[in-house]
Amino acid sequence: MKSICLSFLMVSLWQVPAAVISENGAARTVIVVDPAATAAESYAALQLASTLHQITGAWFEIWTNAESPARAILVGPGAAAAAAFGEASYAGLGDEELVIRTQGDRILLAGGRPRGTLYAVSRFLQDACGVCWWTAWASRIPRHPTLRTAAMNVRDKPAFEYRDPCWHCGFDPDWSWHNFCNGETSRLTPEQGGCIVYASNYFVHTFYRLVPPEKYFAQHPEWFSLIDGRRTTNEAQLCLSNPDLRDFVVQRVKQVLRQSPEARIISVAQNDCFNPCECANCKAQDDAEGSHAGSLLAFVNYIAEKIQPEFPNVAVDTLAYQYTRKPTRALRPRPNVIVRLCSIECDFREPLGGRSNANFAADIRGWEQRADRLYVWDYVTDFRHYLQPFPDWFELGPNIRFFQAHHVRGVFEEGSYESYGAEMAEMRAWVLARLLWNPRQDDRALIREFLDGYYGPAGKPLARCLELMHKESKGFDLTCLDASTNAPFLRFKPLARAEALWRKAELAVADDDELLARVRLGHLGVQYVWLDRWDSLRHECSRAGATWPFTGTRDECARRWLEIAEGIPGKPWTKVGTVREGELTPRQFVSQIGVK
Repeated sequence: MKSICLSFLMVSLWQVPAAVISENGAARTVIVVDPAATAAESYAALQLASTLHQITGAWFEIWTNAESPARAILVGPGAAAAAAFGEASYAGLGDEELVIRTQGDRILLAGGRPRGTLYAVSRFLQDACGVCWWTAWASRIPRHPTLRTAAMNVRDKPAFEYRDPCWHCGFDPDWSWHNFCNGETSRLTPEQGGCIVYASNYFVHTFYRLVPPEKYFAQHPEWFSLIDGRRTTNEAQLCLSNPDLRDFVVQRVKQVLRQSPEARIISVAQNDCFNPCECANCKAQDDAEGSHAGSLLAFVNYIAEKIQPEFPNVAVDTLAYQYTRKPTRALRPRPNVIVRLCSIECDFREPLGGRSNANFAADIRGWEQRADRLYVWDYVTDFRHYLQPFPDWFELGPNIRFFQAHHVRGVFEEGSYESYGAEMAEMRAWVLARLLWNPRQDDRALIREFLDGYYGPAGKPLARCLELMHKESKGFDLTCLDASTNAPFLRFKPLARAEALWRKAELAVADDDELLARVRLGHLGVQYVWLDRWDSLRHECSRAGATWPFTGTRDECARRWLEIAEGIPGKPWTKVGTVREGELTPRQFVSQIGVK
């Protein structure tokens, strides 16, 4: 199955061959990089040579040269690329824009700096050579001793400037650039093109990092929230209208940025709680703007204005989150302010632009009209049950297209960031990465491609399982902080059908240890629900006159589940660290449900 990872091709890739890369395991071209190439462009050439070797068995020379022979793959812009293709071929490329061109037996793989050339190499290997990197530990590398490419003329750029599918399984930097991610969790080194860097330790919920209460409350209680007539730091915020506090935070932000010269964004954002300040000045600003975002945005605009002369390339990032989600009436963010709208209250079973999320849709439209740089912080897991089925799979594509339609410029998709093993984490990370580059792809086709590619013959029953759980969840308000005690898709009948499909998936790959490990890790999620609700599900089974799908006691099933959850030596991706945010290891979960 040919990769459908990206679909902005300007010509068909499988026409009459235009360039010969190898014949019978022997290289028929060289790779050329410019003497003035960046570290990322040189790294891209090395990665291209390595992957082509895996495909063909041939060894490819890398020339650092301002000229190229008649048969060459030119990696990155430079003198050789200009001589062979003309500077117009890559003139005016955006920071992450890529170009792929063929001309006779020469191929140009170039892009804007810092990451564009890396993306061009990745795109070429995937679209022209059939490579795909599902995860950091699983890829598809075809074997073709003779490799030819068709004529190509591609120029493409991402839909979003900031793309971060925040899943623990996606924190590998090579996986990240192979799949076009650039957020801070990508962990890209300079030779891997680097990533969009926040000031160190100032990514989100930064009020008390900027103004530590233990250091400043005693001397300046007026800097902190006034709640019910008294100043407090207990699950509270800052007094955003206080002029002395504003000037103090300006100096703190400058201090932080001087220590983080690589940073392009700093977060000045509310704590992860409620209790905004109720003082007369803060209240007046909020009342005038019809939202608690009024005092917040006035505060952040002030900081952004004061730091701009010294830090003209740094943006100040803040949240439109919970009590600040509603947009202001008239106050606009400065051009160097990023507003990051959060979807935490939404129903994730339905599209974010749909009827059940009408308030969020109204908020995104309001911020779209006001903010030059609008980002979204979206949620794609159940933080109280990382392993439990979370049937939002078929809304991922519609949601990202919704963001694009409303001129969102950056997207952070928060999943299970603490450990491996969350429900369908590998699929979500890959599909989200694809869609964040190009939302116009067929998201359901991407899901099927991943299931077949990563799980092999088990992919088909797992696709049926996703369809089943999605159908059974219709009408349920699916939140990211939901114990789901009444979820219809977690009742006995659909769970029994899901269990049967996972067992069928295991049988389909029983003779392949690697694929079986992947399926067993995924199966833990449905089994987690059985263990968590054992008694109530047994009652449902009895009332339905059905057959209980397990042999052995709950204790025996739990011990088998725990053995798988604790992983396979040498395969760190098989070990589940936590089953809910911030706490509860698999062993603690088993103990909590009463298993000795």
